[in-house]
Amino acid sequence: MGPMATHVITGAGSGIGAAVARRLHARGDELVLHARDAGRAKELAAAFPGARTLVGDLADPDRLSWAFSHQTLPERVDTLLHVAGVVDLGPVGELTPKTWHHQLNVNLVAPAELTRHFLPQLRVAKGHVVFVNSGAGLTAHAEWSAYAASKHGLKALADSLRQEEHGNGVRVTSVYPGRTASPMQAKVHQQEGKEYDPERWIDPESVATTIVMAIDLPRDAEVNDLTVRPGR
Repeated sequence: MGPMATHVITGAGSGIGAAVARRLHARGDELVLHARDAGRAKELAAAFPGARTLVGDLADPDRLSWAFSHQTLPERVDTLLHVAGVVDLGPVGELTPKTWHHQLNVNLVAPAELTRHFLPQLRVAKGHVVFVNSGAGLTAHAEWSAYAASKHGLKALADSLRQEEHGNGVRVTSVYPGRTASPMQAKVHQQEGKEYDPERWIDPESVATTIVMAIDLPRDAEVNDLTVRPGR
């Protein structure tokens, strides 16, 4: 990355997204932080002085285009980091279409739509798209069907995009973290009826290290897929 790269980040409010945003903010890069609504945008702007915000509901990807048409989009985009995600566990016999649609929209359709929006800028910058996937994007366990399906789909999106845009100089990386100590993990444990001990899982900072490594890699190379597992 050259000086003053511009990064568009979803999910910067907590967990891995916040850790990545802090790293890039600390070194003086330009941040454009996606927020679901104006209230969240205000919180993000306060947490990251100088950062710009972009408001739109990932749960309603059909309306993102309309939302963005009323805002100033960044003219330059060096990296687009898809970190936001939602999870809702349950057996196939009980998951409703509403639950399926919510996870597919936030975890898969919205990243596709954001990518579509920023591809012109990414091509000009010969930029980088990073998808924070999940171990569930490679293996689906009982009660994880909808989430795993959305993440398996995200892998397909990344793989297709990589082949389509390689000739344009756009790099595409998927990162598959195992369980990470974040608000999402606390929710998963609650749904599983298990005690949550953040010490047992990956620190978001460690995943952030791998993401920053991928985007900082010299242009002669590209990290395609990176699996990060708990080390303890």
